[in-house]
Amino acid sequence: MAKKAAYMGMLTALAFVFSYIESLLPINLGIPGVKLGLANLVVIVALYTMGLRAAFTLSLVRIILAGFTFGNPASMVYSLAGGMLSLLVMVLGRKAKLFSVTGVSVLGGVFHNVGQILVAMLVMENANLAYYLPVLVLSGTAAGVLIGIMAAILVKRLKKAIGDLGY
Repeated sequence: MAKKAAYMGMLTALAFVFSYIESLLPINLGIPGVKLGLANLVVIVALYTMGLRAAFTLSLVRIILAGFTFGNPASMVYSLAGGMLSLLVMVLGRKAKLFSVTGVSVLGGVFHNVGQILVAMLVMENANLAYYLPVLVLSGTAAGVLIGIMAAILVKRLKKAIGDLGY
């Protein structure tokens, strides 16, 4: 139990630090909200090494901490929508056993953007925001591939080093 708690604490701190680093990176493609998704690397590692409950808790805690520290209530709503939809789809993708870690990461990257666009459409009462989806799907796919490759390496090494800490 202590090993799981320490590992979870380390992952939470790492996700929080990655959120901070990402808030400093000036990625401007002309569309707000396009990011690399560094913290999602940690969520994927948690999903594969500790299971759904840990990944959900980690994602929720990270979004709330980062929102209060680096963002605002609006950014927290968008992050929660994207993060929770992303996690749901990643869990389903993993359970289907049709996707590699990288494939699951791509699903997460794409559906994070879908969740955020859906919330933006509701908040702004403007369905035309869906026109941003193709660009966001491309950026989510690219980020998902990069994050997924790193996550696959980390999951393999961590499982060898510490075993499966799943709940």
